[in-house]
Amino acid sequence: MNSPPAKRRRGKPKGRHPYKRLSAPFVRSAPPGRHCDGNGLYLYVQKSGTRSWIQRLVIRGRKRELGLGSVELVSLAEAREQALTNRKLARAGGDPLAEKRRLGGIPTFAEAARRVVEQKRAGWRSAAHARNWFRTLEIHAFPRIGDVAVSEVTSGDVLEILTPIWHTKGPTARFVHMRVRAVLEWAIAMDWRTDNPCNRLLPVLGPQHDVVQHHRALPHRDVAAAIEPVRAGDRGKVDTLAFEFMVLTAARGAEVRGAVWSEMDQDSGVWTIPASRMKTGREQRVPLCGRALEILEAAKKLRGGENPVVFVNERGRPLDGKRMNRLLRKHGIAAVPHGFRSSFRDWAAEETDHPREVVEAALAHVVKNKVEAAYRRTDLFERRRHLMDAWSAYLAGERRDPGAGPAP
Repeated sequence: MNSPPAKRRRGKPKGRHPYKRLSAPFVRSAPPGRHCDGNGLYLYVQKSGTRSWIQRLVIRGRKRELGLGSVELVSLAEAREQALTNRKLARAGGDPLAEKRRLGGIPTFAEAARRVVEQKRAGWRSAAHARNWFRTLEIHAFPRIGDVAVSEVTSGDVLEILTPIWHTKGPTARFVHMRVRAVLEWAIAMDWRTDNPCNRLLPVLGPQHDVVQHHRALPHRDVAAAIEPVRAGDRGKVDTLAFEFMVLTAARGAEVRGAVWSEMDQDSGVWTIPASRMKTGREQRVPLCGRALEILEAAKKLRGGENPVVFVNERGRPLDGKRMNRLLRKHGIAAVPHGFRSSFRDWAAEETDHPREVVEAALAHVVKNKVEAAYRRTDLFERRRHLMDAWSAYLAGERRDPGAGPAP
C-alpha cells in the first residue's frame, strides 16, 4: 500500500509524476489542502472537512479545472478511472468539460433557438422583431432540424434548408442563414459544439442575383388626388386620419401607429419620437403643419383623448400595419404606405430647391459618411419645418415658395 509523504509538498511535484499516490485510509483522514494522486487528480479537503475530487488538465492549450464529485459519492477507484478517461480525451484534442455538459442534456435546435431569442430580446427595439426572428426559423429550419440536438446539426442539414430558397427568395434565405448561424454560435459558446457549419456554406451556395423591388409608390403629382377620396369616403375614421398624418409628416408607418400623446407638443407643433421607436435608434423631432395638428384634434375627439395612443382601433389598441394597407386597396390606390415617403422624396428633389441634407433629415435617414456625421450637430429643424409646410401646401393645391427657407 502506498503511503502519503509525511510533509505536504507545495506546487508541482518534482521528479517523476505521481501515480496512485493516495490510499483509501488517507482519503478519509487527510488534512485540509490539495493532495495529488496522479493524472492531474487531486483530493481537495476544505477546512470544514468537506472532501471532493478535482482534476487539473490542459484542454486545447488552456489550463482548466474539473470537479469530479464528492468523496462520499465517488470512490478513489472511480475518481482515478474518470481522471484517466478525461486525460486521454484531452490528449486527443477533445474537451472533457464539453462532454460533461453533454451528459447534462443537450437542447434541440428549436430549444436552443428559443433561448437565443430570449437572450437577445432585451436588445431589440420591438417584440415584433423577436416574433419575426423566431418565425423565420419555424418556417424554414425547424421542419428539418428543429428536433435535432444542436450539437448534431451538420453543414448538410443547413445546405438542405437554404438550397431551395437561396436563389428564389434571396433576402429570406439570407435571414435564415444569419439566424441559424446565430443559434449555432450560441451552442459553441455553451461548449455543445466546436464549429459552425454555416461559415463554409456561402461558396457552395454561390452568389445571389437579387432583383431589387422597391415599395410601390405614387408619382408625387398623384398624391393629393389619392388623399381626397380616402378623406371623403371615410371622413373622421381613425384609419383615414392616421394615413393622412403619415403622408403629411413623411414618417414611417410604424412610427405613426405607435405615436402616443406624450410625444406630441401641439402648442409648439412638434412631434418628438423617442430613440427606442426609431429605426435609426436616434430621437427625431418632426415639425407638424397646420393640417397635421387638425388631424390630432380629430383623433382626440374619437376616443375622448383618454387612450395614451393617438391612433387606436375600436378596441382601444394601436392600429396594425395591415389595416392601412387594406384602406389603400379599398380605394384602388396603387401604392403601399411606405411608398409615400418615396413620393415626398421625389417631390422635394423635383419641385423644390431645399438642400439634400434637409430632405434626408426630414426622412430620418442616417448620415452614412462618418466624418460628416461626426461634425453635424444640428437636426435642421427650422428648415425642415419650412419644407413640411411646403409639402402640406402642395398637397392642398396651394402655391408656396419652393425655396430652401431661412438659413439656420
